[in-house]
Amino acid sequence: MLKNVFIVEDEKPNADRLKRIILKVRPDIQILGVEDSVVSSISWLSRHEAPDLIMMDVRLADGLSFEIFKHVNISCPVIFTTAYDEYAVKAFKHNGVDYLLKPIEEDELREALNKCDSMLVNNNETAFSIEGLLNQLQPKNYRSRFLLPYRDGYKSILTEHIAYFHSELGVNRAQLFDGNSESIPQTLEELEKQLDPKIFFRANRQFIVNIQAVAHIHNYFNGKLKLDLHQNPETEILVSREKAPLLKSWMDY
Repeated sequence: MLKNVFIVEDEKPNADRLKRIILKVRPDIQILGVEDSVVSSISWLSRHEAPDLIMMDVRLADGLSFEIFKHVNISCPVIFTTAYDEYAVKAFKHNGVDYLLKPIEEDELREALNKCDSMLVNNNETAFSIEGLLNQLQPKNYRSRFLLPYRDGYKSILTEHIAYFHSELGVNRAQLFDGNSESIPQTLEELEKQLDPKIFFRANRQFIVNIQAVAHIHNYFNGKLKLDLHQNPETEILVSREKAPLLKSWMDY
C-alpha cells in the first residue's frame, strides 16, 4: 500500500487542491513535499529516499518535468498530471505510465492510486518505460502549410492564416482569416494529429479552431461553452461539457 507521495506542481492552487484530494481519498498517505520546478525537484529527489509515488505536472515554470529523469534515477511509480495534450497522452499509454487530465477528479485519482498499490504489491514499480516515453516526446514537427490545387497549378496556404477548419456533409474546408475558404483533402481526424495543439483545438466533430480566431467564450446550456470568432461572428461553435475544461486550459496556457 502507498504510504507517502511527493508532488511536483508549479501552480500553488493546483498543488493545494491535489493535496486536499489525496488526503480525502487516502487519509493515511503522507505528503512528503511539494516542489514547483525542474531544478528544485531534482534537488529534492537527490537528497531524499525515493517516495512510494510521485505526482508530477508535465509543464513546469522552468521546463518540462521529463527533464528531471535525465538527472535523477526514479524507480517509483509516477502519475503525470497534464492539461490536454493528445501527443503526450498517447505516449503515456504506449509506455504504461499513468496520467490524469486536469482538473483532477476524485474518482480518477482513487483509481490511479489503487493501480499504484497493485504495482507495489506485485513488486512491479518499474513497469513503465521512462526512456521510451522520453523518446516519443521529442519535439514534433507540425504541419505549417497546405499545398492546394489552383487553376493549372498549385498554391501554398500557411496554417497560421487559417481561422478554423470545418467539416459538413463530407466536405472539409479551411476558413482563412481574410475571409476566403479553401477545400482540403484531409479529414478533421487527420488534421487533429498534424496541427500544433497549442494553436489549434478540436472543439467538436465539425470544427478545429485557431486560438487567434477566438474572440469570446460564453457559458451555454448544460455546462457547454459557445465560441465567438473574430472574423466570423455568425458561426456558432459549441463545446461539450466534457471538453469545456480542456478548452479553458488550452486558452489559459
